[in-house]
Amino acid sequence: MSETVSPRWKRIVFKPSGEALAGPSGRGLDGATLEATALEIIDLRQNLGVDVAVVVGGGNFWRGRTGAMSGMDDTQSDHIGMLGTVMNALALQDALERKGQPTRVQSAIEMPRIAEPYIRRRAVRHLEKGRVVIFAAGTGNPFFTTDTAAALRAAEIEADALLKGTHSGVDGVYSADPRTNDDAVKYDEVGYMEVMTKNLKVMDATAIAFCRDNAIPIVVFDMSQPGSLRSILAGEPVGTIVH
Repeated sequence: MSETVSPRWKRIVFKPSGEALAGPSGRGLDGATLEATALEIIDLRQNLGVDVAVVVGGGNFWRGRTGAMSGMDDTQSDHIGMLGTVMNALALQDALERKGQPTRVQSAIEMPRIAEPYIRRRAVRHLEKGRVVIFAAGTGNPFFTTDTAAALRAAEIEADALLKGTHSGVDGVYSADPRTNDDAVKYDEVGYMEVMTKNLKVMDATAIAFCRDNAIPIVVFDMSQPGSLRSILAGEPVGTIVH
């Protein structure tokens, strides 16, 4: 895994969904999936010299607006979801550090006993020192998804690209849901405006618009395929690129 590759981007934000970290069940956390994800991140950091920041979702712990608690106040529900992302961030930090990779968790909601507060300059300095930085608690605000948080953090730390890891075997952007529509067509490349006008369900519209306005390409790929992160950084045609 350590052969010489000149990575296409030197600093990325990796956005795994919470469900992707849960493995096959889609709920809770899966040790094997966490370990595999950690090893891929370490490969980028230590073998390719790529600065890696991670924004984790929380859907494996909480999907309050669409689940059994759909009658809950939206702000309250979103705050619970943010706490789910903190649990995922701490679990991923543990998986990385058990493999010897220095890591920092920065939370948009201050909880100083377990994570640093989000401070942009400190985050950039950690990256420059070779640490992986995991951003937890989204933007710290209700009504904004972790996709939007990933786009925001990518712009703030001047990342070259945003890599969105999906689950359930969906390996890119399609014209329709390939799990329910046999006629769905996969895009190798697609423009930001086309994603928004055709409502292609890549990320929420706020995140897409933010990436467009800041010229941040998005790669949507299937996290369950081993080696995907390295392949993307090597310039191979993995997933779909939105630009």
